[in-house]
Amino acid sequence: MIKEQMEQIYKNTPHDRIPWNLPSIPEILTDLIEGEKVKPGRALELGCGLGRNVLYLAEKGFEAHGIDVSETAIAEARKSAEQQRVTCNFLAADVRGGMDDMRGQFDFIFDYELLHHIFPADRLKYIENVHRFLKSNGQYLSVCFSEDSPQFGGIGKYRKTPINTELYFSSEEEIEELFSQFFKIKELKTIEVVGKFAPHKAIYALLCKK
Repeated sequence: MIKEQMEQIYKNTPHDRIPWNLPSIPEILTDLIEGEKVKPGRALELGCGLGRNVLYLAEKGFEAHGIDVSETAIAEARKSAEQQRVTCNFLAADVRGGMDDMRGQFDFIFDYELLHHIFPADRLKYIENVHRFLKSNGQYLSVCFSEDSPQFGGIGKYRKTPINTELYFSSEEEIEELFSQFFKIKELKTIEVVGKFAPHKAIYALLCKK
């Protein structure tokens, strides 16, 4: 269902109207990289979409990889890398599945507003994948919608968006319970994110593999 839905979005929605296809690199990510809290190494973005963040990391000296459920998005990401003459790697796969074609481990894994697309029943498998592919002492960053955010009606854990996706809005307590099974929590807080069309509240979690 999610794969088919994302394929339709990337095929039929102008790129500038896709909410998560941001015009610039999120400040949350640049702060970590420019501030050297995360240093160049092997990096993976989960839910990379059209690959903008992956290209940024490659330009900053990372061995940069991206994975997304949409084959259309991955094809566009590869095209952008080729056009910009940036070396990076992209894979079309479901992050909730086996990720069988992914190889090796990573120093830094992140998802920027992917987790709210993954419902609670699938989150354990997803986090097990993150843990499996993260090196010992590697860092993981996750940013997802907070249940305190006013978006899409402002109430309820499950909310429909204008492009007909359904998102799950989390609490800090849920995120802490999910991540603490596998990671040491370095930072966990609710922040305000500018967003593409409107500001919203998000839960920021910076973690380290135990």
